[in-house]
Amino acid sequence: MASAKPKKKNPRLASGRKRVRQDVKINAANSSLRSQYRTAVKNVEKAVASGDKAKATEAFGKMQSVVDTVADKGIFHKNKAARDKSRLSVRVKALALAAPAA
Repeated sequence: MASAKPKKKNPRLASGRKRVRQDVKINAANSSLRSQYRTAVKNVEKAVASGDKAKATEAFGKMQSVVDTVADKGIFHKNKAARDKSRLSVRVKALALAAPAA
């Protein structure tokens, strides 16, 4: 039976071993930030879906901070971050405008 993943070889040079150690740390940090980004976006989407204007506005403010941080670090492209912020801001504003009219 063949294994699914090929076995990884250990680097011979000290600099290569150090790079592997760094990559593990960086990957963990990036995964955490990526998760925070997605969670923040989902929180805004849930608040908009529920129709809670105050909760959506608060979640959107927090989401903007997380999105900007992730974009600055280069984990997601700055244009993706801007696009997500723009689309969610439109939905939050529409929710705010729809509530007084109802």
